[in-house]
Amino acid sequence: MVVSEEQVAVEGDAATSKKAAKKAAKAAEKEQKKAEHKAAQSQGQGEQEPDTSEGRYGNMPLIRSTGENRDRVYTDVKDLGVKLDGQTVWVRARLQTSRAKGKQCFAVLRQTSSTVQLLVSVNEERAVSKQMVKFTGNINKESIVDVQALVVKTAAPVESCTVRDVELVGVQVWCVSSAKAQLPLLIEDAARPEKSDDPEALKIRVNQDTRLDNRVLDLRTPANQAIFRIEAGVCRLFRDILTKKGFVEIHTPKIISAASEGGANVFTVSYFKSSAYLAQSPQLYKQMAIAADFDKVFTVGAVFRAEDSNTHRHLTEFVGLDLEMSFKHHYHEVLDTIGATFTEMFIGLRDQFAFEIAAVGQQYRVEPFKFLDPPLRLEFPQAIQMLKEAGVTIGEEDDLSTPDEKLLGRLVRAKYDTDFYILDKYPLAVRPFYTMPDPTDPKASNSYDIFMRGEEIMSGAQRIHDPEFLTERALHHGIGEGKLPTNIKIPGKFYDILCSMFGSMFRMCVSDCCN
Repeated sequence: MVVSEEQVAVEGDAATSKKAAKKAAKAAEKEQKKAEHKAAQSQGQGEQEPDTSEGRYGNMPLIRSTGENRDRVYTDVKDLGVKLDGQTVWVRARLQTSRAKGKQCFAVLRQTSSTVQLLVSVNEERAVSKQMVKFTGNINKESIVDVQALVVKTAAPVESCTVRDVELVGVQVWCVSSAKAQLPLLIEDAARPEKSDDPEALKIRVNQDTRLDNRVLDLRTPANQAIFRIEAGVCRLFRDILTKKGFVEIHTPKIISAASEGGANVFTVSYFKSSAYLAQSPQLYKQMAIAADFDKVFTVGAVFRAEDSNTHRHLTEFVGLDLEMSFKHHYHEVLDTIGATFTEMFIGLRDQFAFEIAAVGQQYRVEPFKFLDPPLRLEFPQAIQMLKEAGVTIGEEDDLSTPDEKLLGRLVRAKYDTDFYILDKYPLAVRPFYTMPDPTDPKASNSYDIFMRGEEIMSGAQRIHDPEFLTERALHHGIGEGKLPTNIKIPGKFYDILCSMFGSMFRMCVSDCCN
């Protein structure tokens, strides 16, 4: 069979036409799909519901004290409860976490140490739209928000929040101040328990450098918030209790001309054309106040010690709680006052700061603090005997080392069921120059330490009230006449009142109380 050139050309053209047609059909189908998708988008946009929440959410304008909304009443998160069920409230807090899905968003609002659950869900009656739900879910963590919400009693407790019996159902949500999208640490990570039964939870830790570099964020954790409030409570209770007992608060100099403790652990500072020292203790000024017939004084203030160490017991600067008082016949009159003061403080902390102590316990697992009323009082030889029976090698005139104190604390807890006790009659060799020697034992002194959980939190003693004897003891400790405190040099026997004192590191007190 013979095929002409014309036939071959026609068949070639036909094949080419088929390919072109197929290609064109695919292109047309693609364009049609694009058109349909575009039409669907247009139709969806056309059918989209209007934003019924317009004007009820968004970013709040910069607050410039114009007076707008000054009449608005805000409710504290800690005050939310079933008593407000069904009421509408305004709350200003930080948005700690949020989770939006579909037509609803769950969030946790935090105000200091208190948290509450917020629910924002699409609802025609409350005029809550999808746009408002989406906006709430997109607010950055740690932003400050104003929320108008309905207080609703929950069917089951909200275990993840401190407010467990109610939640907030959002009506308005305004971002007052937006935080950065990426934070150097998350509050929930910084607040994780130090010990956990979940091994995965223990893997998520915020190291100390990160905490200190971002201290503002770290201080937002419930435990840190609670610790600062407990510290404030200790100072307030200390002031209130002593004021009721007839004490007068005084304020003593912190820049002095001579080392107040007679030791080398003192900061020297330039004072114009001479040198001065940062006060290691307010004790000399308290003593002067007693000699001036103030009878009972106390002070709360900074204390400076040049302690070249790296422990929580040896701080270069701390807040001291000090008192000084005269007594009639025996320095135990003062010990009785001190013991009663601490007992009242412990009761006040237990009754007034239970929420804060529980918040600390969530992160650090606080073991309940035990104390006796009246407090346990031991003498130094008794403590030495208990330590020796436990296998410790220690001399009768040796001071207690830190391990000795901790062990003694455990022994006392096991034997007497208390974390708080007074240790009396310390060896004279380990006490400051102004300490009165014991009248019957020349190696002992009328001095004492007070312990919490095996750590010394304060020290005290009967002062030497005779100027000549005090000068003798000062010279014995190597304090030259040119460095003697001016109150010793007062002419006449102005310094003849029997007195005793105590000084306490209040942060140690808080730390030991919270374990």
